[in-house]
Amino acid sequence: MKKFLKPFFVVVGITAMISLAATVPSSSQKPNDEPEGKNLKILPKDISHHELDSIMDNFKAALGVKCDYCHARSKDNPKKLDFASDEKEYKLIAREMMKMTDKINKKYFKEHEGNNNVAAIQCMNCHRGNEKPEFQLRPQKARN
Repeated sequence: MKKFLKPFFVVVGITAMISLAATVPSSSQKPNDEPEGKNLKILPKDISHHELDSIMDNFKAALGVKCDYCHARSKDNPKKLDFASDEKEYKLIAREMMKMTDKINKKYFKEHEGNNNVAAIQCMNCHRGNEKPEFQLRPQKARN
């Protein structure tokens, strides 16, 4: 009986290791748990989840808001957001603002493309942590 158990455990151990190795993705494979962005109209379709989250975090900081400011609640589960939905007007406005800043940056900062040391127009430039930008008019100098 002992002669049978040793080879049996060796076979079971090898089978378990092979099964485990088959379920772990290799480093060259893209993880399947990374959700794809849906309904992206301005941002690149192949943007990584990390990059998308980083951009959204910048939007939240620049406007002092949370995700539900632009993203509608899911119809199926109101505790979750439907990121693909275009139901909220602020999401549509955000897209237009992205086009505007991109246009300004291409026109006025073109020679600095790819240079991260040069400041370009971003949401924070005008919003400064507020939902709506607060502008202060400078007093005009008296003309003689």
